[in-house]
Amino acid sequence: MNPISYYNQPQYRYYSQPYYSDNAGNYNGYPYYERNNESGAGQAAKTLGLAALLQAFSSLLQKGSNYLSNKLIAGKEFTNASNVSKVADSMIRNNKLNVEVGYIDSFNKQNYASRFGLGRELDAVAKGQNAFYADNLKLAVAPKSKPSLILHELGHAVNAKKGFTKLLQKSRRYAGYAPMALLVANGILGNSQDGKKNFVERNAGILGFCAFLPTIVEEAIASSRGIKAAKKVLNNPATLKILKKNYALALGTYILAGIGLGVASKQSIILDGKQQ
Repeated sequence: MNPISYYNQPQYRYYSQPYYSDNAGNYNGYPYYERNNESGAGQAAKTLGLAALLQAFSSLLQKGSNYLSNKLIAGKEFTNASNVSKVADSMIRNNKLNVEVGYIDSFNKQNYASRFGLGRELDAVAKGQNAFYADNLKLAVAPKSKPSLILHELGHAVNAKKGFTKLLQKSRRYAGYAPMALLVANGILGNSQDGKKNFVERNAGILGFCAFLPTIVEEAIASSRGIKAAKKVLNNPATLKILKKNYALALGTYILAGIGLGVASKQSIILDGKQQ
């Protein structure tokens, strides 16, 4: 559940690495053209300055995400492993899931790796740093040291059976292409003759965030399913507060990831140098 994971493997549904565009900071090679009677050198300086500010903001987002991740890892479990297993079994039974559940540690990770054709994906899980659901494998895994993460992953499994939430899941694989898509759209739209920015150029940051919003929503729904199942089976409000806090920390990393994608999208537009 820690966002140190395998985002580029779209078959997995998990808490994942926040997205930050490869374009971040790569602004030295981008031309910028004179506009609105300002010298090209002056405009370029402004562009690079704004790009540097955005890059600094991206770094802050990464640090914030790491902070939330570490808080999640260090957070205590809301109940014991036996109770977690009861809740997980109820989610599988009530939702008629065809999913194998695995609680991974350093002793059994190789067994799961060989059975399901996995590799380093399980290393972080065994260390207590990640959890994931693989829809193509019908497998949900969580660290044995932090078993409560499995309830969120089973929430993903339930989502995969529903039309709307399944669509949200599938959309996440395309979110990372937002900066590139916005660059293309910006180039097609161009600027008006009076030099005004087009819709994409003005709203690139918001549009980039919106591309990640379906992922945030789907993650929230998965957590909500796990919390509701725990409440129904255990009915212990005091301990549920701990579970809600842990899941809120994880969701926070996704919100920061969405903001990061928005920043990357804005950087791409600024640094592309397509202003006329």
